[in-house]
Amino acid sequence: MPKRMYILCVEDEPEVLDAIVKDLAEFEDLFPVETARSVSEARTVVARIQEARDALALVLCDHIMPGENGVEFLIELYRDPYTATTRKILLTGQAGLDATVRAVNFANLDFYIGKPWSKDELCAGVKHQMKAYILAHGREVERFASLFGERELAEAMMSKFPGAR
Repeated sequence: MPKRMYILCVEDEPEVLDAIVKDLAEFEDLFPVETARSVSEARTVVARIQEARDALALVLCDHIMPGENGVEFLIELYRDPYTATTRKILLTGQAGLDATVRAVNFANLDFYIGKPWSKDELCAGVKHQMKAYILAHGREVERFASLFGERELAEAMMSKFPGAR
């Protein structure tokens, strides 16, 4: 089982990337946050996480970037067995309807956040996606109790022991 679950933020504008990372600071204790300023750099980060036998749990990705675009990268992640179950958030202000539909249909997009975003919206989306990843992968729910409400935590724990109800 992977030791760590990472969040990867892919954004070409340094000040926007810094703002995203700052907004996600509350998750850093549980999930290391990695950054990339291009799809090429993101691939290098993914390879490093994979080599360490850790998990890429969530990718937040812009769409319009120099070179390759974010939607195509998300599709690539979905097609790779190592990252197929990685949760995917498109965080963009410039993806048109066609690109967004392509992300939903071919990248198994989990969430969309438009720019400009609010910290509350971003953190709520990330929290929801990380909970979904943890539950889908049978991770140690109790280790991540701070993400879950009391009822959610109880339900998650009970789902580990179906005969206990």
